[in-house]
Amino acid sequence: MKKLVQFFTMLFAAGMAAMPALAQGGEAAAGNHPPEHVAVGMVFAAGISMAIAAAFCGLGQGRVAAAACEGIARNPGAAGAIRTAMILGLVFIETLVLFTLVIVVVKVAY
Repeated sequence: MKKLVQFFTMLFAAGMAAMPALAQGGEAAAGNHPPEHVAVGMVFAAGISMAIAAAFCGLGQGRVAAAACEGIARNPGAAGAIRTAMILGLVFIETLVLFTLVIVVVKVAY
């Protein structure tokens, strides 16, 4: 446990040290627009990343539903607990896709 606390403390310290090192001045950040070919590449990468996230989300949700149906078929008495765990798992999977969508929208609007 002590090593875990030390690890996260070091991770926090490294993250805090990186912020001032990577900061831009006000005049540098004001006119910071990418060239046209970079903007097109960003839109293309955003579309590909959203497609990959949606595809694997569908695969994951299908596997979760199949496992839940199999579990309920084997033990109908535990259907309520299995259903609750399934819905929670589906929420976590869908949240990852929604986070990807937010990142895509923010990156394309840049």
